[in-house]
Amino acid sequence: MGTPPTVALGLLLGALPVCLWAAYVDLSRMKIPNRAVAALAAAFFVIGLVLLPLDSWNLGDWSWRWLHLLVVLLIGMALNAVYMIGAGDAKFAAAAAPFIATSDLGRLLWIYAFSLLGCWIAHEVAKRTVGPRLAPDWVSWSTGKRFPMGVALGLTLVVYLVMAATA
Repeated sequence: MGTPPTVALGLLLGALPVCLWAAYVDLSRMKIPNRAVAALAAAFFVIGLVLLPLDSWNLGDWSWRWLHLLVVLLIGMALNAVYMIGAGDAKFAAAAAPFIATSDLGRLLWIYAFSLLGCWIAHEVAKRTVGPRLAPDWVSWSTGKRFPMGVALGLTLVVYLVMAATA
């Protein structure tokens, strides 16, 4: 994996709580708060700098990954403009992008595909069974074909970082 294991573990500790928070809010309100996006980017900024003394991580690696945020944000804005994804999803994906090594893009797409499919199936099953009784106020139960992508995006990032940390 392109992200060194010790770096991935440190980044995972910062990303996991933010991903859980974003997933919960997206399920309950179908919105990903801007504060979650900012917190995720801040986690990469701070933890990435703290980990610079490691031999496997340097300022060049850390700096280069900020370009990932810009590229994913531009792609996300274009997809949002044609109503393919929500603005919160685009911003959250952009904030998650620096956590991913460019060399791991193919692996990441597989993780995302399985995360998306698994989250969608789990959400559909929950929506048609006990979900509305357990969380009656969640907006995601009644949004028709819309799906809370923050869950799949967060799961993708967490699974990627766990895989990198254990590689």
